[in-house]
Amino acid sequence: MKKTVSIKENKDFKRLYYRGKNVSDELLAVYSRRTGGTGCRLGITVSSKVGKAVVRNRIRRLIRESYRLMEERVSPGFDIVAVARGRAAGADYHAVNRSLEKLLKKSGLIK
Repeated sequence: MKKTVSIKENKDFKRLYYRGKNVSDELLAVYSRRTGGTGCRLGITVSSKVGKAVVRNRIRRLIRESYRLMEERVSPGFDIVAVARGRAAGADYHAVNRSLEKLLKKSGLIK
């Protein structure tokens, strides 16, 4: 990810959960909020309810790779958090990619 920085602090995640715009489907939920900066920040959350560590890390990698490939089309100046849902555990890369792209379009983040 060239221009995107990771969100790591709990307060940033909470701010997005409570004040951000959210859209979701059966695999993912995406929270977003305008920051006015020059780049984007991305946070990825996968609950332990989704699966064990191997499954959670796999889902994180799939989301990160999907975002990396569409990063050029994402509007700058937003904080984005992608939250994996339970069905994401059995999903393949193409399903996660379609889901993330659909949700980013729905929230108006893709040009």
